[in-house]
Amino acid sequence: MKVRIESGWREALADQWNQPYFAQLTQRVKAEYCRTMVFPPAPKIFAAFDACPFDQVKVVIIGQDPYHGPGQAHGLCFSVPDGIDVPPSLQNIYKEMSADLGVPLDAGRSGNLSYLAAQGVLLLNSTLTVEAHRPASHQALGWQTLTDAAIKALSDKRQGIVFLLWGSYAIRKAELIDGTKHLILTAPHPSPLSAYRGFFGCRHFSKANQYLEEQGKQPIKWL
Repeated sequence: MKVRIESGWREALADQWNQPYFAQLTQRVKAEYCRTMVFPPAPKIFAAFDACPFDQVKVVIIGQDPYHGPGQAHGLCFSVPDGIDVPPSLQNIYKEMSADLGVPLDAGRSGNLSYLAAQGVLLLNSTLTVEAHRPASHQALGWQTLTDAAIKALSDKRQGIVFLLWGSYAIRKAELIDGTKHLILTAPHPSPLSAYRGFFGCRHFSKANQYLEEQGKQPIKWL
């Protein structure tokens, strides 16, 4: 099956495209887009991969599924397009970045995290589509088989990547990652319901940069 995705990712996941589950997933997703309103817009489904080529990934942040409100989802986890209100979890991510790095937050800062993807931060949702106003509605379609394979491919074929796993859902993905080759950092989810349980003060952004520098890689300009 010919999949429109960044060439490095297409090769890294070559063993997935012709598997029966992926053909079934493709049919299900197409049917959902025909049946009702689904986010993100179809051309943005693989945006996280396209924005961060396989051989350029330095950091991975794992989300659960896309935002389900109009105009919010554009294919990068925790991110929203310019002009859209910054969601509460992302507000808390920005707060921790600022406190950790000692960099003040700009008033009215955009919630578009494309600038991180351009630096090698893979902003990957485990489920890549969602029905409007129905969070987690596509978790049974089969996306997780593909996105788990993507995490495993990075673990197996690359070296020295930082995996930021926030919340119990993301933390379970640690079983896919070789901790002897990569840095795994875990914390509670940045949601307002849990950020005060340890996300604030986790200092993941400075820790990630320290590790990248030790690996001889350019650190991320988080803010």
